[in-house]
Amino acid sequence: MKRLTMSLDDDLADAFEALVAARGYANRSEAFRDLLRADLGGLREQSAPEGPCVATLSYVYNHHQRQLAMRLTDLQHDHHELTVSTTHAHLDHDHCVEVVILKGPTQAVRVFAQSVLTQPGVSHGALHVIPMTEHHGHGHAHLGPATGTHGG
Repeated sequence: MKRLTMSLDDDLADAFEALVAARGYANRSEAFRDLLRADLGGLREQSAPEGPCVATLSYVYNHHQRQLAMRLTDLQHDHHELTVSTTHAHLDHDHCVEVVILKGPTQAVRVFAQSVLTQPGVSHGALHVIPMTEHHGHGHAHLGPATGTHGG
């Protein structure tokens, strides 16, 4: 592990300390690593939008909306190569929440998520993408979290 030393102006340092405390990090290093991973993940996606990812897509929908549940299920079946698993829960008489675990090329995952989130009756949706890198071992490929801009 490498040790980095940095200087920050007082306002930025105070804001960072507040972030560390607000998010409950054990130390500054953990907070900085998370911020850096997020930023590097964004750069990686810009440079390789077809790179692999895992993601969660969560959304609330009105199950009384005409044919919506069937359309959502059909979308998942039509993209079975991306859909790993779906969890469904009833929130009240009218609303359900679903969380879909996705895996595949980042751009394809984003396009699929957008097609779900724009369905009439779907609300409060969010996609959380985690860039991955492919590594090969014992005869087949595995995915692992990408920690840099070049996938490794």
